[in-house]
Amino acid sequence: MIDKVVPSLADAVAGIEDGATIMIGGFGHAGQPHELIDALVAQGASDLTVVSNNAGNGDGGLAALLSAGRVRKIVCSFPRQADSWVFDALYREGKIELELVPQGNLAERIRAAGAGIGAFFTPTGVGTELAEGKETREINGRTYALDYPIHADFAVISALKADRWGNLVYRQTARNFGPIMASAATTSIVQVDEVVPLGELDPETVVTPSIYVNRVVVVGERRWLANNEFIGGVDLEGQPLDAELAATGGTK
Repeated sequence: MIDKVVPSLADAVAGIEDGATIMIGGFGHAGQPHELIDALVAQGASDLTVVSNNAGNGDGGLAALLSAGRVRKIVCSFPRQADSWVFDALYREGKIELELVPQGNLAERIRAAGAGIGAFFTPTGVGTELAEGKETREINGRTYALDYPIHADFAVISALKADRWGNLVYRQTARNFGPIMASAATTSIVQVDEVVPLGELDPETVVTPSIYVNRVVVVGERRWLANNEFIGGVDLEGQPLDAELAATGGTK
């Protein structure tokens, strides 16, 4: 019987070794697997290379992993924003490496890894420092630069629902990088709000098929949702802006 559901967050991140390359889903807080990242901080793996769209917000989530000194290098498209003070400080002190990749190139390099593509030509970055040293080619009068896939040892992502086989359904924009990261990693670890019985997920809504998923852990409904309805924004640490509203499930 196939059952990819593990009993705890600690079991979900077990076996992640020092020096591993880890893809972490999310676009800012949307889709970021906060609970799995907290478990990874507790697990203790270090010297990590992290591939993510952002370099962390505030002090929680990915920023907490950086703050704990576990990340040697980050590959991302958007490292700086008003609340990225953890990454800013580490970078200025020379304590973390940065590989800056344009967002579309980042997504395509991850997707290419999952699709088994050896390399691809893109016009994005041509004429800038980001394309220096890369092979170029003229195609229909336009210059393209050669880019390579990004593979990972682990993908750590968040989805809304799963079944025990690991078929995944996402919630709106929280889907972002999850599907391509799940296909590009050797081991994919997913936190979900709930696991439903086999057959309950409409096959037409399954975005990530179970073949790309290795471990599933249930963390419960997001704190800013009630019955899957949005009941308020969150602060930089992911806490509800209106705690009373969140506590009452939006019935205040």
